[in-house]
Amino acid sequence: MVDLTSNFYKGKVALNVLANSVENAKECFAAAKGHILLGVLSKNYSDDAAAIEDMKRYQEATDNALSVGLGAGDPNQSAMVTRISGVLQPKHVNQVFTGVGASCALLGQNDTLINGLVSPTGTPGMVKITTGPLSSTKEAGIVPIESAIYLLKDMGGSSIKYFPMKGLTTRDEFVEVAKACAKHDFILEPTGGIDLTNFEEILQIALDAGVKKVVPHVYSSIIDKSTGNTRPEQVKELFEIIQKLVG
Repeated sequence: MVDLTSNFYKGKVALNVLANSVENAKECFAAAKGHILLGVLSKNYSDDAAAIEDMKRYQEATDNALSVGLGAGDPNQSAMVTRISGVLQPKHVNQVFTGVGASCALLGQNDTLINGLVSPTGTPGMVKITTGPLSSTKEAGIVPIESAIYLLKDMGGSSIKYFPMKGLTTRDEFVEVAKACAKHDFILEPTGGIDLTNFEEILQIALDAGVKKVVPHVYSSIIDKSTGNTRPEQVKELFEIIQKLVG
């Protein structure tokens, strides 16, 4: 059984950041006092065996706070994420919309958090669900956010990964997504363009809407470009904002 409880601060918020190495993962885990999920990208590995072998090291070092990632939402990584997650049984899996059912089936349990990637459309209340390997190459499939949530629940998904948000550029759309997640008791994972300047407002929008669990992804803005490491001191700053808002 996978227990996510400890990763959510007061049961409400867990950070998601990228880990560049096992040591970097340990530093970030400590900076957020364990209320974190650590992204390791499948795209960085040549094959399943290499990914599984290396990701096990992250699991052992961080109480399985592993978030198996695609790599910038790359739909071509969907099948690999499904396969390696079935073996690893991580706490968190990132998936394109169409990959959720397969990942859920291979995991064989309902405790791992599996998100489904949907994208902004320019119209509040509507989202793009054609984020899979084939569907992403064709005309956009746009549906009401509530329909997307129902479809994800049908497939066994846990949350909406809303990407790419481009920070607060899509604020009006994000508000509607947050309201729908609150209404239907669904986890929300805002992703894309989130940094220390807009993190608080984005998280506050989700909490004000009544979303019970939020997993904000903060990636490139807190990565040291010279080393590739996520800066633990900035993870600490983000966690302090979480503590302030959640209480």
